[in-house]
Amino acid sequence: MKGNHAMQLTGKITPDSLMTLEAYAKWRKVHKPDIVAHRKLRTVRLGEHISVQFESELSMRYQIQEMLRIEKIFEEEGIQDEIDAYAPLVPDGSNWKATMMLEYPDIHERRRELAKLIGVEDRMFVEVEGHDRVYAIADEDLDRETEEKTSAVHFMRFELTPAMCAAVKAGAAVKLGCDHTHYPSHVQISPETLASLAGDLK
Repeated sequence: MKGNHAMQLTGKITPDSLMTLEAYAKWRKVHKPDIVAHRKLRTVRLGEHISVQFESELSMRYQIQEMLRIEKIFEEEGIQDEIDAYAPLVPDGSNWKATMMLEYPDIHERRRELAKLIGVEDRMFVEVEGHDRVYAIADEDLDRETEEKTSAVHFMRFELTPAMCAAVKAGAAVKLGCDHTHYPSHVQISPETLASLAGDLK
């Protein structure tokens, strides 16, 4: 397995299912645009300042391989550490997992807005047509906010019922939204993006 020259999707990220640094360097030259397109397809903008990237096994394998490449990590223990950091963001078949980014180019505005938006990550929801809203379970293993402000990056899991999963697979529309007092917003997820997200559900 060690010498594989393709980014294989195996359902579980293990050290021997990753590429060597050398193999990845070659693969990356050819395939980086595909990954960028995949991530873009799975990113939903909500209002002016929130963007939500729905993660996948592919996006997380890429993230891990990039970290290994940048840090030049090739020892088993270091590889396992990166896997442990990112593998939890791969969806498990009954959920969507996402990275939420609060984007304010101006640092002063950012500081001010992040102070207003404490708890915003817990007010994010997805709503499958005909079903109740599902609120995000945010930052499960991390403490991402202080008394004064929320973090600019949050990790979220949306846990769907079997009926919701079936509805999405059958083509139901899905909204992404936020009902925080200071950021009320919702958007219909585009059919192209939703087709990719439906693939995460068993």
